[in-house]
Amino acid sequence: KLGTFVQAPQPLKIVVDAGNGMAGLDVPALLGRFPVWKFTPMYMEPDGRFPHHIANPLLPSATRELQAMVIKKRADIGVAFDGDADRCGFIDEKGERIPEDLVTALIAGFLIAKEPGATILYDLRSSRIVPETVTRLGGRAIRCRVGHAFIKAQMRQENALFAGELSGHYYYRDMGFTDNGILTMIQMLNLLSLKGTPLSQIVKPLRKYYSSGEINMQVKYKDAIFAALEAKYRDAGKDHLDGLTVEYSDWWLNLRTSNTEPVIRLNLEANDKKTMEGKRTEVLKIIMETDPGVMLKT
Repeated sequence: KLGTFVQAPQPLKIVVDAGNGMAGLDVPALLGRFPVWKFTPMYMEPDGRFPHHIANPLLPSATRELQAMVIKKRADIGVAFDGDADRCGFIDEKGERIPEDLVTALIAGFLIAKEPGATILYDLRSSRIVPETVTRLGGRAIRCRVGHAFIKAQMRQENALFAGELSGHYYYRDMGFTDNGILTMIQMLNLLSLKGTPLSQIVKPLRKYYSSGEINMQVKYKDAIFAALEAKYRDAGKDHLDGLTVEYSDWWLNLRTSNTEPVIRLNLEANDKKTMEGKRTEVLKIIMETDPGVMLKT
């Protein structure tokens, strides 16, 4: 069925790193059906020991070999999968990683063109460029909580066409409101085929804001930290959809408790690099003064 989602394929050079996970069983056969796609495989043999690297496309260390191979092969795109192929990450033709929320914006725009007015969900850690892009292209953008259980339920409630999560999960109504990494790869290849433009140039307009990246911290006094930030930024726009979101015109933050690990996670974004770095330092100082035993997790 996944092959039916391929639309007007054009010649592309593609490097795929299955990370010795399940994508290795399906990707070669799928890409082999489209001769105009020149496919370079990496680590296709399923091996639960993951001998070459951790199968986690969120980790820069897990995509270094892929980035180098994209440059070596002069490929148009690189794709990295996690172990069960429900998550993926992308590398442009220059060997640069593409942030997961920008992938949400790219695919949302591609799909809205085919279904004007469609509802798109994005997790609340995503860059402001995501709702801006969806709205500009005529879609309906809705923030959602982090976590597949929440996203799938809200997609059904809203009959959303697509949803993207900063973790690299991308969800589709056409897949029963579930996530699928291989379909996400197909949609990115469709986008490249349609645009006929290098991926780095397609992404460039979306690199509008400056992000801290997700900062994970193990803490003892979680409630006190949330209270301290609430007090410091009492004049901000705030909500508690998932943790604490603080919003100003030129920057915002979200601090939330992880659904899967004993940590709190901070994401912060600003209109310029100086503001981002300054506010990141300010927020981390508040956290560390409130809980001197905080441990940063890598």
